Amino acid sequence: MCSIGTPNPVSIPSNTNSLNLLSPKLCAVQPHQPYQPLCIQSNPRRSSGRGGEEPLHSPPMAPAALAAQVLRGRWFMAYGSFLIMSAAGATYIFAIYSKDIKATLGYTQEQLNTVGFFKDVGANVGIHAGLVAEVTPPWLVLAVGAAMNLGGYLMLYLSVTGRVRPAPPLWLVCLYIAVGANSQAFANTGALVTCVKNFPESRGVMLGLLKGFVGLSGAIFTQLYLAFYGPGGGGDTRPLILLVGWLPAAVSVFFLGTIRIIRAPRPPAAARREYRAFCGFLYVSLALAAFLMVAIILQKRFRFTRAEYGVCAAVVLSMLLLPFAVVLREEAALFKKNTTPEARAAEDYTEPSTATAATKPAPAPAPVPEPPPVTSKPGARLLAALRPPPPRGEDHSILQALVSVDMVLLFTATALGVGGTLTAIDNMGQIGESLGYPPRSVATFVSLISIWNYLGRVAAGFGSEALLARHRVPRPLILAAVLLLAVPGHLLIALGVPGSLYVASVAIGFCFGAAQPVILASVSELFGLRYYSTLYNFCGTASPVGSYILNVRVAGRMYDQEAARQGKGRRHHLHWRPVLQGVLLGHHGGDRGGGGGGGGAGVEDQGVLRGRHLCKVQRGNEQW
Repeated sequence: MCSIGTPNPVSIPSNTNSLNLLSPKLCAVQPHQPYQPLCIQSNPRRSSGRGGEEPLHSPPMAPAALAAQVLRGRWFMAYGSFLIMSAAGATYIFAIYSKDIKATLGYTQEQLNTVGFFKDVGANVGIHAGLVAEVTPPWLVLAVGAAMNLGGYLMLYLSVTGRVRPAPPLWLVCLYIAVGANSQAFANTGALVTCVKNFPESRGVMLGLLKGFVGLSGAIFTQLYLAFYGPGGGGDTRPLILLVGWLPAAVSVFFLGTIRIIRAPRPPAAARREYRAFCGFLYVSLALAAFLMVAIILQKRFRFTRAEYGVCAAVVLSMLLLPFAVVLREEAALFKKNTTPEARAAEDYTEPSTATAATKPAPAPAPVPEPPPVTSKPGARLLAALRPPPPRGEDHSILQALVSVDMVLLFTATALGVGGTLTAIDNMGQIGESLGYPPRSVATFVSLISIWNYLGRVAAGFGSEALLARHRVPRPLILAAVLLLAVPGHLLIALGVPGSLYVASVAIGFCFGAAQPVILASVSELFGLRYYSTLYNFCGTASPVGSYILNVRVAGRMYDQEAARQGKGRRHHLHWRPVLQGVLLGHHGGDRGGGGGGGGAGVEDQGVLRGRHLCKVQRGNEQW
């Protein structure tokens, strides 16, 4: 409190800003004197030995206040988002358990690809999730996603294990996996969009980290499955469906009260520390990715016991807790600054100054742009929404963004580029099996895709931010370069060189991951953050469109045609290489339809040569 009528002046530290003394939070006007702030701090102070003073904190209250600030802070919200995203990528391990779906339900390859297509539709079509997020808080979006995840995958598990009699039809299985996979869209909308709005100045880095943890989720789920359910070396993968049903739902429910929009003032010191904190998260995630890669290589070379798989899973769970140390460090630094009255007064001063720094005192009111006329006619409102859009970077309406040329280009590039990599990822398990790779190697491909998917996302997030800031390289140009890098991976699969599937999985996984943050950051930079939830989810629908065209209509049909040509009814062990050559190089059975006798003989000779080469490839891959 302030002293009244003290004749002697109070000593003021020399490094105190005069504006701080005028703060109503620190001082009061003396009743019988002119305005002369004579303040005594409520907390006793002692000399710090450095020319200033520091408060004598009360030890019992500081830990409780720090814990409350940690739980309410932005950094703990970011940490909760990281954990939600690390459990929200179960759709990327579809190749592991798709073989059991095909075998237990008796599906053809085209039917299985149809199931995979609806999985991609559920994971990427999230326009309804964005519209829900526009009018509801993030916790409700996460709660809906948790319920959908548990219900969809649980029904799929009961169907595959034969506990639902009679066996459900194909459309119902597609509905189950679409509902379960659609929970990923709700998790992305609830956690990712909230983080971007809480850290708008670092959107590229934040998107790279969040999408990177999604990329690691496949390898994380594989380790947990082997520790909880899987017998040594793999086997029945049906319990994995149960794991991806309950674990993401439990994580989302645990952080329901944490994920929210936090509109706290950001002093310049906190803004400068953000990048350092993001680098801390990056280092921890890189260590986790390195451990997962070493574990996958060792599990490929040696046969682990259940206890050894349990040790690996325990290390993975422990490393997922390490980012919490970064949260404590950042919140402790903010807590230390906020406990001093000088910091609080400076924060009170800088908050309005950042909003009015570029304005003159008492400027003349600028003319407000003409608002759209208020009318009740739907046609007039539609025309008003379609009026000429604002410049790039400013907030667009939903219709203005959807009909723009920029959105058409982004949608097309995502459908054809990302859809092609997604087709290869979905069929990687069966491609490896048909080329003669052992079952443990097939699981290795999927895990390598997951890890390099993560590396591509964090590299694109940090790298695109640096290239844009230092060299002014636009993100669409970076996206084009990333999609071109995926071409060698597809060619390696088509050529079938022994051992090349490892390199192809690395290239395809990296490019698939690198495209994600670049596309999402481009959407926010082109159309603003006002309707980012809806626009982000609309651009995500391009992936299942491309997957349907390339996976179901092209690769699936060509696989079944090749199965009919090879005959013998063994559809689970057919060669994928002729199919991929037909897609990429034009060497498919369609060439044998119009030729006469001589042409037919030539094609048969080519088929014999392909069969002999495939035998050599399989013998070489068995050594790998």
